[in-house]
This record gives sequence, structure tokens and C-alpha cells, in this order.
Amino acid sequence: MKKTVATLSLAAALATTACTTYGNDAYDGAAAADSMANDPAMISVNIVETIVDSPNHTTLESLVKSAGLVETLSGDGPFTVFAPTDAAFDRVPSQTVNALTQASNREMLRGVLTYHVVPGRFSAGDLTQRIRSGGGTATLTTVQGTQLRATLEGNKVKITDATGASAYVENADILNSNGIIHSISGVLMPRS
Repeated sequence: MKKTVATLSLAAALATTACTTYGNDAYDGAAAADSMANDPAMISVNIVETIVDSPNHTTLESLVKSAGLVETLSGDGPFTVFAPTDAAFDRVPSQTVNALTQASNREMLRGVLTYHVVPGRFSAGDLTQRIRSGGGTATLTTVQGTQLRATLEGNKVKITDATGASAYVENADILNSNGIIHSISGVLMPRS
């Protein structure tokens, strides 16, 4: 009973935090990928190695390790990862993030993280094309099994989760040997 109440409290805290729309500093479709992709040699590293090397994704790195997803995200893929920045995680209460790292909440953490991963390699151009050919919306099925919606707001790619909260792509097309990363301004939540 205590575990169920704690799990529901965690889900509620994350959902409440995710209900904010972020993104005045959103990717504008013309900007280059951030410093993780500026070195052409980076293409030889996988998604996890890129996240580990990024100064803007230390919380994501820690959570990927806690969730036991290093091997999965180092695999062949390809994957498209919508990677919340440290600033995005800073908007989530620290006690919520800390609770997610507890062994008893590992499956919930895995669900939240795999909700940020889509099978396949989708560049910002691919996403924009899918949005336009979809009449303004592209539906993306995540590794977690549920869907995200991608839309355009001006030239900004906006990702909306199951709760209706949105995050914007801040840095796109960070290429990796097994996929692509788009840094985003918020933490996405599946329906609990």
C-alpha cells in the first residue's frame, strides 16, 4: 500500500511539473546542433557516450544509469532521443528526481525515460516534413509504447506529451553512431 501511494505521489508530482509549457529559447530550425555535435568525430560515439560527454545532460546521464538503460541506448538502434537538458530537470522538484532513482521506482523511471525515445532516426528536417505531411501534426510512437505529438510553432519543433505539456527542441540533429539526439526544454510524461 505504501509503495502504491508513493508511486502515485511521484507520478502526480512529475505530471504537475510537466504541465508547464517551456520554450522561449527554442530551436528555430536554422541553428546548428550544440557543441556535442560540432566535432565530426562524434559520429563514432553512441547516444549514451554523447550524453555522458555533454555538460548539459548530467541529470539525464545519471537517470539513464539508474534506470539500467545504458546497454539499451548503446545498442544498434537507431533511436531518436528527445533529451531533456539539466535546466529542464531543474524544473522538476529535486525530491521527485531523487525518488525516481530509488530501486523501488526503477520501472517508473524506465517508463519516463523510454517515453523520450522513438525507434528510428528522425532529423529535425524529417520531423518537419512529417508534421507538414500530417496536416500540422506528426504522431510518434515511443519505445515506452505510447505516443508523443510533434508540431511546429513558427519554425520551432514542439513536442507534446500525453498530459498536454510541451517542450521545444532547443538543439537539433546531434548525430550519433546509433541515432540522433534533440535537446529539449522540458521533461515529457506518459499518462500515469
